[in-house]
Amino acid sequence: METIMKKMGSRAAYMLLAATLILTSSLTGFSQTAASTDIKNVATATYSDGSGNDFDAVSNEVTVTVAKVAGLTITPDGQSDPTVVAGQASITKTFRVTNVGNFTDQVRFLAGGASITVSGPGTVTAATVDGVDIFTNAADVLHTLNQNGFVDVIVTISVNTTANPGETVQVFLGDAASGTNFDNIAADASSNNVSTVSTGAVNGSREARGDISAIVDNDALPRVTLSAPAGPLALGSTITYTATSCNDGERDLLPVTPDTQIYVYAPIPAGTTLTNVSSLPVGTQYTTSPLTTGPRSATWTSVAPGDLSTVTRIRIPVGASITSGTCVSAVTFDVAITTNNANLPILEIVDIFGNNSVGSTLTDQSGDNTPNKGDGNANFDEPTTGGSATPTQGFEIVTTITQTGGVLNGPNGSPAATGPTDNNDDFTNKSVTTGITVATGGVTTADGSAVFINSVQNTGNADDTFTLTAPTVPSGFTVEISTDGGTTWVTVSGGGSTTINVAFGATGTYQVRVTEPAGTAVLTGFDAVIRATSGIDPTKTNDTINRLYTGFIVLEKSAVVTNGTGVGGASDAVPGAVITFTIKYTNISEASSGGSVGLTASNLVITEDGAAAPNTWAAYTTQVVGSGRDYTGASGTTAGSGVIAGDSVGSTLLTDTVSSVAPGAVGRFVFQRRIN
Repeated sequence: METIMKKMGSRAAYMLLAATLILTSSLTGFSQTAASTDIKNVATATYSDGSGNDFDAVSNEVTVTVAKVAGLTITPDGQSDPTVVAGQASITKTFRVTNVGNFTDQVRFLAGGASITVSGPGTVTAATVDGVDIFTNAADVLHTLNQNGFVDVIVTISVNTTANPGETVQVFLGDAASGTNFDNIAADASSNNVSTVSTGAVNGSREARGDISAIVDNDALPRVTLSAPAGPLALGSTITYTATSCNDGERDLLPVTPDTQIYVYAPIPAGTTLTNVSSLPVGTQYTTSPLTTGPRSATWTSVAPGDLSTVTRIRIPVGASITSGTCVSAVTFDVAITTNNANLPILEIVDIFGNNSVGSTLTDQSGDNTPNKGDGNANFDEPTTGGSATPTQGFEIVTTITQTGGVLNGPNGSPAATGPTDNNDDFTNKSVTTGITVATGGVTTADGSAVFINSVQNTGNADDTFTLTAPTVPSGFTVEISTDGGTTWVTVSGGGSTTINVAFGATGTYQVRVTEPAGTAVLTGFDAVIRATSGIDPTKTNDTINRLYTGFIVLEKSAVVTNGTGVGGASDAVPGAVITFTIKYTNISEASSGGSVGLTASNLVITEDGAAAPNTWAAYTTQVVGSGRDYTGASGTTAGSGVIAGDSVGSTLLTDTVSSVAPGAVGRFVFQRRIN
């Protein structure tokens, strides 16, 4: 009896062990017994004593506890979804992760979206499990699943705009490389896996992989081309644009819901205004919404505003559909050039929107004459300033504007100054300060120079580079020009030149240094003509004069004797006669006018010292007190502004201080001495 029971117990234990091995090797063929379940076994027997008596017998109880067995599957495997198109965004792929182990376990999704990968021309943009981010997650995400429980993982992808028809985009969740359907294999801690977490399973941690693919299709392919004169066109002229819409794809192009027409969208280029609206196709619509608003988000009206300068964009209907492989009749629209700046060309960029057969929005966004391959985004960038924006979508065309040169060249801050006749003889007057203490008729005793500041204005319609020359230079003089504030100088006398860049509508300044040699006639003005020539149009020039004086206040001394002594004649210089001395002072610089700059003498002090050689009148005459006067003008008795000092008894030194002597002004300093 005991031997029989032992044999039965061994058989029960063997059967339990076999069941455990089967569960470990194949978890998907049947519902597993939960881990920690106690499997109990008690053997019973009946027997007879051979005399008609029956007996029952029972064994001891044997308990086997079911071990933890981990298991994980991810589906689908190798699923092929409907085709996608290049540029398509927000495409969702759903994976199901199932715990096929026999106990509640956690599933690990790696940090930074590492558990999701893509092959082919696509990128992941989001991934979630039960709303939890597993794409930009900073740390691993652990999700708990009951035995036989599952959770869906939602992966969002975009197809590259450069994807070609026939290419495959394949999305992977996990990276298991073996096993039936790449499920339930021993986890290897690889860089892209999805695995169970528990360390208590008899078979260790498990991992799995699922994948979904889609083929890039050649969808409806909208294309719009644009033609216009390349230019250059004159400011104020009209540009006529012609847009042709085509469908180069394999499916018909349909209107974007809820529209009933396919539209070509055309922004009004910066620097222009829409015109000739009566010639636009029936059904054309207008918007004044900013170009920063997406085309289909703008507010549209079929009635053109009274002020066409407020129109920012138009959309022109081109048909209820465009059949595969065809183009529709071209449409035209006109704009008038309103800018006065020819630096920037007129840039126009147009787009065409439509739907494919499944309702996805498509727009040509090539930036050239090639269609796109479909796009789920109905917004696109458009230039907000002519020529300065880089178009990223649509078809662009550039029309250049005829550039015209123009220049004004004159005194500092007054490039439009005029001289005695016109704006080619305006002037700036300056004087040397060295070697000029010489009477009229003499020559300078040292070299002298002065630095002039001139302004040049760009009156053309584009940025320009002006050439600065000195066509007229006095003999022996040196003329230099600096365009960097005096750091470097270029000699332009003798045929040299330099350049200065001046932006459209702007004014630049430059310095001119004029140097005269010793031996030059004093109290004389010498003209150096500085010419600015447009680089855009060399026929456009303007001159200004930098006039260098070798002193500019001329003093002319005269004396008249009045004899009332009765001795000798009425003008004889006898003791007791009175000598009237007159010093005429004249500012010989040309008078300022029309913005030209003359030379004004400030704080002129005329000194009469009778004891300073070669003067001798201090020893032989006596001051006639009250005779000192300053007069305005070369003759007459109008009192001037000069202040006389030294007109007193016994004085031998007199001065006349004049605060200001304008260009061309004349005055007189008069005083009397009695002959001893």
